[in-house]
Amino acid sequence: MNYWVKGVPTEVLHNKQFIDGSWVSDDGDRFVRDSPAHGVPVSTIQIGRSDHVENAITAARSSFEKGAWSKVPAADRAELLRKAASKIADRREELAYWETLETGKPYQQSLNEVDGSVELWNYAAGQAQTIHGETFDNFGDGSLGFVLREPVGVVGLITPWNFPLFILSERLPFILASGNSVVVKPSEFTSTTTITMAEILNDLGMPNGVLNVVTGFGDPVGSTLLEHEDVDMVSFTGSTRVGQIAMKAAAKNIKKLSLELGGKNPVVVLPDADLDKAADGIVYGICFNAGQCCVSGSRLIVHESIKDALIEKIVALLKNVRVGDPFEPGVHMGPIVNSQQMNRILDLIASGSNQGGKLVHGGNRTGSELGHFVEPTVFCNVEEDMWIAKEEIFGPVLSVFTFESEDEAIHLANATEFGLSATVWTQGLDTGFKFMRKIKAGRVWVNTTITGGPEMPIGGYKQSGLGRETGLVGAIEYTETKSAIVDLGDRKSWV
Repeated sequence: MNYWVKGVPTEVLHNKQFIDGSWVSDDGDRFVRDSPAHGVPVSTIQIGRSDHVENAITAARSSFEKGAWSKVPAADRAELLRKAASKIADRREELAYWETLETGKPYQQSLNEVDGSVELWNYAAGQAQTIHGETFDNFGDGSLGFVLREPVGVVGLITPWNFPLFILSERLPFILASGNSVVVKPSEFTSTTTITMAEILNDLGMPNGVLNVVTGFGDPVGSTLLEHEDVDMVSFTGSTRVGQIAMKAAAKNIKKLSLELGGKNPVVVLPDADLDKAADGIVYGICFNAGQCCVSGSRLIVHESIKDALIEKIVALLKNVRVGDPFEPGVHMGPIVNSQQMNRILDLIASGSNQGGKLVHGGNRTGSELGHFVEPTVFCNVEEDMWIAKEEIFGPVLSVFTFESEDEAIHLANATEFGLSATVWTQGLDTGFKFMRKIKAGRVWVNTTITGGPEMPIGGYKQSGLGRETGLVGAIEYTETKSAIVDLGDRKSWV
């Protein structure tokens, strides 16, 4: 099937849930997903109930305790994960098609994210055989110490709507590589590619109960995963507000958490920066995925001496950004995910003007009335106490600040409750390293932005989250550490 030319489907796709190795569907309520670009239904999911989650957790626990996957040799786990990577590549156009339909992102971007997902699954496969412990042969002849790495158990994985396949691939293969069983709750808006991954893994022979997908809303599906005493760990990607709720819920059984949360990410441009490169990177950073990206560079912090020249270049580039149907070649930016999010963005844009910001580009809804499109938007004269300066807008909105000294720039960069990412533009090696060290963020890019690979760990400082995903720590994050000492000699009597 050539998905590039297929366009909006003629029939709605009705997805099922996947629990204990079986496809589950009943007469319960279903959620209808409209394409955010076209305003027509494209897929439905079953609205998961508490009993669905309970069944999935029970299946995951049973498979883990039986060792159906947790006791499988790492080489065998790695082989299955590599086969999954190959199947993702085989179904590249199909996965990208559904990703574009449900998220609204340009089709070429979806293709790129599928390719990136293949890399992640292959890398995680290698991690399955990399996890190892330690020995301590320094207790004398009578003792030997061991440090063991064991899978944590049953993991709840709650993924967001902005990068459904890619964020799943930053987590699921690493969870599986370390031998865990898992219950996945995808966003109700973008469930299809996650369900397709369950199909792929099931076809490859993943033991029953190891992977379960329960669709639906945060309540009851997500909340049950967070509160359930038989879930050992939860990985959640989403807003800081929900992350705070997750921490309270997880206290019930003190479960481990991995949280990638909100960001209000600074982009610092020094006087010696290449302004053409910086402007292009800034426009990419704010328009990529329509600004619906946790690491989007939404706060531009630019030296006063170059502000006007840089803003002129940014606005000129933004005028060439094509916003529209994500299936049309050459479109840079698709719609906002839904009407609620679009209206929130427009309200925050209005607040920027009302609170004294100077609107220099965009600010309006655009495109088809059936789609949720918003123009790329730039504000100057932004103060730290404005809503657009503090709130994670999650849309294509750039707020501009100025500075005169490097210390002032560092202060502005860190003047947020978040610490997910940051970008620095400078041609000075010393300056770049200084800012890289002093900015409090989990990821820092110098003279580039929103890039990386599966080798690099991701995560946040401050209220942007806990733990790290991908990289060498990606699989270790989902393990427990056990210390053991073996006595090899005669025991000296204590009594």
